[in-house]
Amino acid sequence: MAQFEGQERRMPRIEACLKEYGISSLEEAREICLQKGVDVESIVKGVQPIAFENAVWAYTLGAAIAIKKGAAAADKAAEAIGIGLQAFCIPGSVAEQRQVGLGHGNLGAMLLRDETKCFCFLAGHESFAAAEGAIGIARTANKARKEPLHVILNGLGKDAAYIISRINGFTYVETDYDFATGELKVVREKAFSDGDRAAVRCYGANDVLEGVAIMKMEQVDVSITGNSTNPTRFQHLVAGTYKKWAQENGVKYFSVASGGGTGRTLHPDNVAAGPASYGLTDSMGRMHSDAQFAGSSSVPAHVEMMGLIGMGNNPMVGATVACAVAVAEGLR
Repeated sequence: MAQFEGQERRMPRIEACLKEYGISSLEEAREICLQKGVDVESIVKGVQPIAFENAVWAYTLGAAIAIKKGAAAADKAAEAIGIGLQAFCIPGSVAEQRQVGLGHGNLGAMLLRDETKCFCFLAGHESFAAAEGAIGIARTANKARKEPLHVILNGLGKDAAYIISRINGFTYVETDYDFATGELKVVREKAFSDGDRAAVRCYGANDVLEGVAIMKMEQVDVSITGNSTNPTRFQHLVAGTYKKWAQENGVKYFSVASGGGTGRTLHPDNVAAGPASYGLTDSMGRMHSDAQFAGSSSVPAHVEMMGLIGMGNNPMVGATVACAVAVAEGLR
């Protein structure tokens, strides 16, 4: 029998969702997936090994729904997976109010469509969650696209970017920004592998202006911010400034904020106010985002606290894309 975190509070919504799609139980959902060669647990834990069990079951439900719908196109599979994620949201939670489960499905679908050329994890590089999400996308997204999706990491600190690149096999891109002219130059590039991971370009910026210049140079279409150590120093500021430039210059840019939620870093005094109480990271995300998620970009427990599942928002991006591609391949 399926057992997972917060099960009692989640089951009424889950059971209603199962009934709607003609699935008797979560165990049957798992069998539906396995019959099509979709091992959801391996995919989810392969992206973020510390993800909770409720993350595995939420993606299992979503993938089973996608199979039931016959979603042979990966973007449609991603949208269906979002329905399963939404069913796992705790009633009355921040995640439910923002429809974060559906939001993750829609974001995954966006990355699987060729209209999106460049996706950016805009994060403080001390968080490995951006790397986990990037790896999940690099391994799978291009199987379902006509043109390869360009994936970059853009964060604060060149040393941090170099270390993240070296550990994960990404390509480190060192830049130099001229504050007098606004010109950005690529000083050097170093690939730390020769596989899919090397296609992920990892940048470290000295400050916000350089971060924005990197976004312009790479022509970022879609990004998700992190809420790690530098949210008020870098990522939200870069996203907001780039958003303003994009609007003024007719550039299409979809900005996602992973969202702080209640009691996140730099929180207000009254964190007991529930969904009405937001930290500064959450409030900053509201200033630039087209979609606002809930909880940490990296820490499963904090996303769980917001009422979704125990998996960081950045790794979830990778898991959604990977599961959607696996479903599409299984149905074909």
